[in-house]
Amino acid sequence: MTQPEMSRRTFLKKAAIKWSSLSILGFSGVYAFGIEPHWIDITHETISLSTLPKSFIGTRIVHISDLHLGFYMDTDDLIELVLQIQQLQPDLLCFTGDLVDHDPAISLAAIPYLKKLQAPLGKFAVLGNHDYQRNAAVVTQSLTKGGFQVLNNSHRILRKHTDQIAIIGVEDQLMGQPNLAKACEGLSKTCSILLSHCPDFAEEITSFPIGLQLSGHSHGGQVRLPFVGHLMTPTYAKKYVEGLYQMEENELQVYVNRGIGTTILPVRFFCRPQISVIELKKAKP
Repeated sequence: MTQPEMSRRTFLKKAAIKWSSLSILGFSGVYAFGIEPHWIDITHETISLSTLPKSFIGTRIVHISDLHLGFYMDTDDLIELVLQIQQLQPDLLCFTGDLVDHDPAISLAAIPYLKKLQAPLGKFAVLGNHDYQRNAAVVTQSLTKGGFQVLNNSHRILRKHTDQIAIIGVEDQLMGQPNLAKACEGLSKTCSILLSHCPDFAEEITSFPIGLQLSGHSHGGQVRLPFVGHLMTPTYAKKYVEGLYQMEENELQVYVNRGIGTTILPVRFFCRPQISVIELKKAKP
C-alpha cells in the first residue's frame, strides 16, 4: 500500500471516529435536555413494616417530590402528571417538598391542579429548601388550598377500623428548623411514616418510633453515568440518594424519590423523573 493511500485511510478513520463521537455527544445532549426530563418513571416498591396494623396492610402510597415549578416546568405540565397519579389510585399521597424553584407565585396557579388529586387517607406535604427560600407562607397556602395538609414539625393520625398509623412531617433540614421531638409528641409505639425533604435527616433519628422515612431533595443526582452513578448531590443528600435504604442501627427504612422537576440545569441523564408507588406490608417476625 502506498503512503498516500495509508494517509487517506488514516484520515478517513480519524474523521469517522470524530464524527461518531460528536454525533453521540449531540444525541446525548438532545436526550438529556429534551427527552429524559419529560419521561416519567413509575416505580413500584413494596415496603414491610414490623409495626404495621392489619387494617393498613396493602395501603398504597404515591410519593412525589421536587416539582420545581417555574424552572422548565409550568402548570400546564401538571395536567398529565395529575392524570398519571390518579390512575395509580393512591390510598395516601405524600409530597416531600420543593413545589417551586424561583417564583413562589406559580404555586398559586397550581392550586386547581393540586385540588384534583384524590386519596382517601389524605394528602400530606412538607416544604423543601426552595420553598423556604422563596416564600414558605405562599407555598404553604397553595398546598393547603390544594387539599394538602402541610406538616411543620407535627403529625396526623390516620385511622381504619380500630387501627391507626401516624404521618409525621418535619421542617427542611437546610432552611427550616426540624424538630422531631415536637413532631412526635404524644406518639409512643404507633406505626409512623416520616416526611422529610432532606434524606440525610435519617441520621438524626435514633429513639423515635419511625418505620419509614420518605424524602426527595437529591433528584437522584439528576445526571448519572453507567458504572459511576451520580456525579453530585446537594447538602443533606449525600448518604441517601435514591431508592430504598435500611438503617443498620434500627428498623428505620429510608426511601428517596428522584423528583419530577429539575434545578440548576434543566437536564436528566440516566436519572428519569419519578413517581413512586409504595405498597405497605407487614414484616414477618
